[in-house]
Amino acid sequence: RRRRCGWDRTVWCIKSLTMAAPGKIVFTRLPPLPTIGEIIKLYKLRAEKQLSQNFLLDLRLTDKIVRHAGNLRNCYVCEVGPGPGGITRSILNAGIAELLVVEKDTRFIPGLQLLAEAAPGKMRIVHGDIL
Repeated sequence: RRRRCGWDRTVWCIKSLTMAAPGKIVFTRLPPLPTIGEIIKLYKLRAEKQLSQNFLLDLRLTDKIVRHAGNLRNCYVCEVGPGPGGITRSILNAGIAELLVVEKDTRFIPGLQLLAEAAPGKMRIVHGDIL
């Protein structure tokens, strides 16, 4: 059963019945990672105007955006164009079942791989154009 989850057409959820033990849902927090600003500096990233890129650095803001998407617990989420992973972190912290990210820009793949390694089994990265 599909339901629309939130503010963006690119975010869809499929309810999951997966639980760690009967009646218990497990929520995980990501381990300490470099900030988005540090990842941008580490990989020497800059926003490309021709791709309409903007980087959201404030975790409180990205958490708020994800909260407005609705309850993502145990949902399967697809994020298109995650960039350095600002909103991606907040989605992973929301207790999702699995996150699929589709990124066209090769420069962002190493930073996204850091996130995938920090959340084993929760995130898959596809390098390509969603269209």
